[in-house]
Amino acid sequence: MKKVMTLIALALCLCLALTACTGNNASKGDKILNVQVGPDPETLDPALNSAVDGGNMLLHTFECLLTVDQNGAIAPGCAETWESSEDGLTWTFHLRKGLKWSDGSDFKASDFVYSWQRVANPATAAPYADTVLWPVENFDAVFAGEADPSTLGVSAPDDTTFVVKLSAACPYFESLAAFATLSPVNPKTVDANGDAWAVKPETYISNGPFMITEWVPGSHIITMKNPNYWNKDAKIFDTVTCKMVESVAVAYQLFTQGELDHVSLDQATLTSIYEDESNPYFGNLVESRPTKYSYQMHLVYNKNLEDGETPDTNWNTAVANEAFRKSLYYGLDLTNYLARTNAINPQSCQNYCYTGNGVAFTSDGTDYTALVRAELGLEYSTEGYNRYNPELAAQYKAQAIEELTAKGVTFPIVIDYYISGSSTVAAQTAKVLEDIFAECLGSDYVVLHTHTYVSSLANEVRKPRKASIYINGWGADFADPINFLGQETYNDTAAYYSNAYSNCNDNDDPDLIAAYQEFTDLVTAAKAITNDLDARYAAFAKAEACFLNHALVIPCSYEVGWELTKINNYTKVYSMYGMQSYRYVDWQAQTEPYTTEEVDAFAAAYAAE
Repeated sequence: MKKVMTLIALALCLCLALTACTGNNASKGDKILNVQVGPDPETLDPALNSAVDGGNMLLHTFECLLTVDQNGAIAPGCAETWESSEDGLTWTFHLRKGLKWSDGSDFKASDFVYSWQRVANPATAAPYADTVLWPVENFDAVFAGEADPSTLGVSAPDDTTFVVKLSAACPYFESLAAFATLSPVNPKTVDANGDAWAVKPETYISNGPFMITEWVPGSHIITMKNPNYWNKDAKIFDTVTCKMVESVAVAYQLFTQGELDHVSLDQATLTSIYEDESNPYFGNLVESRPTKYSYQMHLVYNKNLEDGETPDTNWNTAVANEAFRKSLYYGLDLTNYLARTNAINPQSCQNYCYTGNGVAFTSDGTDYTALVRAELGLEYSTEGYNRYNPELAAQYKAQAIEELTAKGVTFPIVIDYYISGSSTVAAQTAKVLEDIFAECLGSDYVVLHTHTYVSSLANEVRKPRKASIYINGWGADFADPINFLGQETYNDTAAYYSNAYSNCNDNDDPDLIAAYQEFTDLVTAAKAITNDLDARYAAFAKAEACFLNHALVIPCSYEVGWELTKINNYTKVYSMYGMQSYRYVDWQAQTEPYTTEEVDAFAAAYAAE
């Protein structure tokens, strides 16, 4: 969903209580899943949601045309079969016979027509409309208010056939058809209740494996098994309670009290367990599977001083210099920084690419990011942070000092970095970063200054352009590298990071512009390849390698932490795009925490499939 994630993200804590329960029509012996989802969702309307917490709810209360299986592959959803025309411009989805809404009413293909037209309608103001519907015929005119939503290229020739006509071939269209924004909504309940349809259980009619039965703002949302869901063979919990608990520390306390069956561990808790073999959870420590987020150190190419108005000429000149950027790229050993996420195996978090792992695969099953690493000549290692090359960094440092001194840049160059003033964890991590910059590059060359903001990074820092760098995570919405690389292209109003973070369009250094233009041209060429995925991915890999070889951004990490769990993570949907991982179907669980050895065996069996 909205893909910018803070460096220390709120861990999703899951719990399964295979016990009797009371209240909300639950019966003795029911299987109950309790899920920590953080704050109240801003909205549970599929068309309007743009956040993780809302997405968590949508993917188990609604079902799209397609879904994703435990291995991350596209799988049938409401559509049992589907095909596309030879030119890729017409997609026909054949819905399962006998589909029902949670209220027992008949589900028809025309419900998809209604829902997709609603997303395209500018009056709906769907934040992801352009992301998911851009290739659909006449979308641009509809979204601009120049054509009626009924002219969108979707139709239902009969009750079980849904046809989509595209204006341009889209090689990742199947993954868009599985995206939460394009979940079907019930026309009768939406028309009868307006925006209020999505805030009351009695009007929140859905078509997925679960349906909402209770919502207490600030406390919990309860969903129960949808008796009208088509898949009677699926292993579905009787009840899922989504608890609004934001603190990881509180979640751990609940786990120790037997009230949660899964908890992600912060560094302090992990260390205390790992260093004490007598701790009752010592033998249950489990390394988490990577999340979909790829974390980068984003460089800002047009920043202001602390007043938010005066250009920081010293920084703007320095960061436009490729030798300076490469001295950072090769000169920072981020091992201690990675340890803030994974204190036991920090190198599990190493990241040398911009695109996240597992987003796209070639025809022989090769991960797209392997193509990028091959272009860069970098491979992951458990022995150390392989990108770190102090000798090469020293050469670029000397070159940068010579070139920048001639341009009037003074040293040390100050790098302004902002964190939330209310986060002790962020402050501790920032201190680790300060030490890395000082030890690896020298305080006579660069100095990382940490500042704090009160409540809004966007309003207090990003909009007045006060920061030199940001460290953010980006996660894919669909299965294609353009989801990442398209955020960084030059002179492109749709490129999120170029406009909202790096401000690369506002630095007039000719060498910097040339580097960005070279990258942008390669992205444009790769994007035009729609009929050969292997060729498309190879072209994108060259574009991404160009981006990184110019050190226009610095890849930092992936999220791979540690946890205690009674849930077999290898039975869950595992998708590195979209929000399908929050689909609580066919999960295996037990009443006691799994041991490290048990989970290692699950991982080995999964890898062998």
